[in-house]
Amino acid sequence: MQNVLKINRPELERISPDLGSSIALKRHDEPSEGNVRYWHFHPEIEMAYIREGNGKRHIGSHLSYFRRGDFILIGSNLPHSGFSNRLSGSQDEVVLQMLPDFLGPDFFDLPEMADIKQLFVRAKLGISFYGKTKRECGDQLTQLLDLQPFDRLMQMIQLLQTLALSKEYKLLNAVPMSIETRAQDRDRIKNIFQFVQEHFSRPISLAEIAAEVNLTEPSFSRFFKDSTGKTFTRFVNEHRIVQASKLLAEGSLSISEICYESGFNNYSHFTKKFKLLTGKTPRQYRDEVTHLVG
Repeated sequence: MQNVLKINRPELERISPDLGSSIALKRHDEPSEGNVRYWHFHPEIEMAYIREGNGKRHIGSHLSYFRRGDFILIGSNLPHSGFSNRLSGSQDEVVLQMLPDFLGPDFFDLPEMADIKQLFVRAKLGISFYGKTKRECGDQLTQLLDLQPFDRLMQMIQLLQTLALSKEYKLLNAVPMSIETRAQDRDRIKNIFQFVQEHFSRPISLAEIAAEVNLTEPSFSRFFKDSTGKTFTRFVNEHRIVQASKLLAEGSLSISEICYESGFNNYSHFTKKFKLLTGKTPRQYRDEVTHLVG
């Protein structure tokens, strides 16, 4: 049986469709504190295209660094924190949100809709698209802003079909998340995530984090691996690599300084972990980001 992460209920975000439409489509291109979202969920599937900006994202148990051009699909009720740099002054993103049954309870059971139905299933893990798909679908999503409701709906279905047939994607989580909670797991995952967010720049022992959520070390290790599909050590290293990616993109610190600022105490270990998780050395990553921005 497939593991499902059970967590305390994040805050429900209420989303209202646009007037005269069954979906919500918005462009966020101005700094606004109200746009910085907390750990939350909504029954709507969310499609987001980052036209400008960069920062950290947290979707399910997945942590990564987003940048200009990224295209993400977040499934129904998948907990996530909003993209973190919306106060940077350079953020520009287009977001589309729709209920899985926004065209009726049986519409996506039609044989013609089989590919899109499977796309919605994959989206429960979170999907990041790359290559030609993210560029072309990002443009198509942006063009929806200028269409009337009927034309927007037709083009949106075509956009979903394009995403459904694309092979240029990666799943962000190993196991799906459920918002149902068991009493003994109440607040544990949320507290673990928050603790790592606050203390990743220093060593975090297994004994310390286990005590933080009132578990023995063996029980904590089993709980975390069953919940997220990864070890706690890997999760912390991913968080540190995300921080390092952010600092590398900003370009104000040397790579050696970034190593220690991100919580690594050994440069060669930092380089090895960075390449393992990103496929690039820190220097290659910085050069690539500099080239894209330039």
